[in-house]
Amino acid sequence: MSEDFFSKLMEQFNGGSKDYVFLSVTPGVGLEMCLIDITSTPKSVKAYAVRELAYNETSKEIADYDVFKDAVADMYDELKINPKCNVVINLPLVSMGIMNLPLILSDDAMLVSITSEVEQTYIFRRMEPTIAWQDINVNQNTDSRKILYSAIQAPVIENIRAALNTLGSTLIGVDVSVASYLRALDFTGLTTAQMQDNVTWNLMIVNSIGYSLVSLVGKTIVDYYEEPLAIKTFEGDDIYNAINASAQITLMSYPANYLYIISETDMVSAELLASKIQGAGTIDFFENNTFKKHEVMPVSLDVLPDNVLKISMQAIGVAATNYSNFPLHFEFVKEMKSSGGGGGLFAGGSSEPPVPITIGDKTFEITPSAATTIATMILVLVGVPFALLAFVLLPKIEADKQQALDAVTIKAQELDSQVSKISEEQSNTGGFDLKQEVELVLKGNRTKLMSYSAVGETIPSTVWIKYFMTQGDGLVDIKGAATNVEDVYVFFKNMKDSLLNSNLRLQKLEMEAASVDDLLSKSSSQNYEFEITNMTNDQLNTLFGKVKAEGEGENADPNAKPSQDAGKDNGLLSKNPIPDLGKK
Repeated sequence: MSEDFFSKLMEQFNGGSKDYVFLSVTPGVGLEMCLIDITSTPKSVKAYAVRELAYNETSKEIADYDVFKDAVADMYDELKINPKCNVVINLPLVSMGIMNLPLILSDDAMLVSITSEVEQTYIFRRMEPTIAWQDINVNQNTDSRKILYSAIQAPVIENIRAALNTLGSTLIGVDVSVASYLRALDFTGLTTAQMQDNVTWNLMIVNSIGYSLVSLVGKTIVDYYEEPLAIKTFEGDDIYNAINASAQITLMSYPANYLYIISETDMVSAELLASKIQGAGTIDFFENNTFKKHEVMPVSLDVLPDNVLKISMQAIGVAATNYSNFPLHFEFVKEMKSSGGGGGLFAGGSSEPPVPITIGDKTFEITPSAATTIATMILVLVGVPFALLAFVLLPKIEADKQQALDAVTIKAQELDSQVSKISEEQSNTGGFDLKQEVELVLKGNRTKLMSYSAVGETIPSTVWIKYFMTQGDGLVDIKGAATNVEDVYVFFKNMKDSLLNSNLRLQKLEMEAASVDDLLSKSSSQNYEFEITNMTNDQLNTLFGKVKAEGEGENADPNAKPSQDAGKDNGLLSKNPIPDLGKK
């Protein structure tokens, strides 16, 4: 299947689902829209937009929801986002606390208990609260449970929902700044050392009305504490002195290995405050205000340079909702809330956290249920051809292959029968050994060739050959003449050196003469006849006796001696075959 097929398949499934958009209402910054790319290395902010938005610190809500709606619409246009999307929004913390309740309480009874506690604050005396909670410790021995709860005004959530619905968007999640801070610290790795098992640490968040302290062991929240301070009434170093004096007392109740300070107000520098606090373990900090010197995490080139330092930690935290495994989620949207009020952002609802899938240069985010459906469809599409192959094509292919195998088997049996028959015939003819006969022929020819080569390489210019005979078994007989005796001896010596272990001997050396008169004549030049051989006299007599008999036929005299010229037409210069004297 091609990449285009998968892309179209993903687009079809995404057509029925919606994109996820993450907003943060951040005092001092405005309204932020942030999208994260987890497929890049390192992970980065792939899209970001920000608009001015007034926030009422006294009533803890957005000052104008029409401005909020227009700001969201503008950011949709800027980032080219389809308004028909799912939205998760981060809001500044309104109320948070710790309660110990009996384990036997039902969810409704717990809600009544938390509501009674929340309504003690001035905000919820005039506005109905929307409450979410999460267990942070359950003790079966004491039948008690320790919960962390948070509350937001119900009208605030409804106003945000209505504004987004006007744009075609759906509000599916609301989170608070404390949870977003912890998720951002986990996702960016800023507190990797602190978020280890059995490591105690404290998170201090400083704002314009005081500070809050979250005590943790690794990623487990142990306690939460708020200290109100009229920071705006102090000037200069008095602010730091007031916070330090209060924090020193508070931190004595929460001893830890680390202290991490975040300042979200422009009135306090987290770096300067960290230098003043003593005895709180290893101290680290992050400026989430105008003192910020570097971005929370890397950003893509698509983000405007002027906006890089504006990106708040809360915006990163809410954008990492689907990607961080920090175990703290408050769900304030009632139809999305799971039973018990706690659990993850998407627990118990119809929407699920999307999973990013990259195909080629495209990245799709689909929910687990959609992924399961796609996997099932792919399995069916791939399985049908395999089933067709298994039940239709394979039997036919197997039959064809079996037929071909049977034909080959029959042919092999015929060949085996022929081989057996030939072997039997060879056995009946005396056991002819082809390999042995070939070796004998090659050996005989090699011996003869060596004799021929020796004659050609060693014969002097004054010597000529009249008769030459050689056989494969090494027998040699050479007859010739020379103009002087010395050259005969030179030729004889050269032949012995060339044919080692041949046992050559000079059989004959005499002057050549046709008559006694020629021999006695001093005027004619005389040549010397010679014979070089390694054959015995009996072999020579047999050789030349056979040659003479072949020449004279039935009239040959059996008592006649071989003539001097017998055998002169045999051997190298002969037209007749050489008798084989090596075999009886």
